[in-house]
Amino acid sequence: MSGIYSKLREIEEGYIRAALCTIIHTTGSTPGKTGAKMIVYAHQGIYGTIGGGNLEMKVIEQAKEVIATLKPAVYKHKLLSELAMCCGGTVDIFIEPILNKKKLYIFGAGHIGKSLARFAHDLDFQVTLIDSRYEAFQDIQNVGWRNLQLMHQNAIQDLTFDAETFVVIVTHNHAFDREILALTAPKAHAYLGMIGSMRKVEIAKKNLLAASIVTEQELKDIDMPMGVEINAVAPAEIAISILAALIDKRNTLSGLSGGKGRSKKNIIQNEEYK
Repeated sequence: MSGIYSKLREIEEGYIRAALCTIIHTTGSTPGKTGAKMIVYAHQGIYGTIGGGNLEMKVIEQAKEVIATLKPAVYKHKLLSELAMCCGGTVDIFIEPILNKKKLYIFGAGHIGKSLARFAHDLDFQVTLIDSRYEAFQDIQNVGWRNLQLMHQNAIQDLTFDAETFVVIVTHNHAFDREILALTAPKAHAYLGMIGSMRKVEIAKKNLLAASIVTEQELKDIDMPMGVEINAVAPAEIAISILAALIDKRNTLSGLSGGKGRSKKNIIQNEEYK
């Protein structure tokens, strides 16, 4: 069973789309027993088994539907009457999509950046924390995310960007923030946000448009000042407001739905803790 959990971690950390199928209840004679698990890949076969035969073929078909819709479901199967399997029992199978972790690049390892890295890692983002300052990482060694001590220009050259990449800019230097914004805005991303006061944001917008780095529409998609509107004061509270925006975007991309929070406004943010 340990092998299947290794495969699950591999899928979560990568880009392969897949679903996990688990037998949750059986009656009578069945080829697989409660707890049996199988991973179905969108394009690359299966790993594990829930018993083989027509049952497995049908479950693979259902798993691919779950991968496409991202909606988990329980499927009930009568082996004899529906699948012509002589076992004759019934099997209930829970099929759930395996969600890939989204890459999150946090530029700035100050108080807000560190808090955000910790919270985002706990909520299954694949976090990379970037800062050129050696001392910035002294109190966060051996953590579950990647610390990258590089100047932002070099880091951006080394990092990979795609349509599901999240980028957060919270460095200790206004000029750095604007440079990172200009360098990352043209790259593929799902979310791009920068912390700052209204004045800082307006300057950044004017600079991006004047240099033709982004269009007016692309500029509207940049979250700045970033975060969800709450009365956040402490660094950890500001990090939570940012994380809320990231979760909202991630779940929207994944087709997940839930309760609605407070809408995001243009809020003035305290830059003291960067």
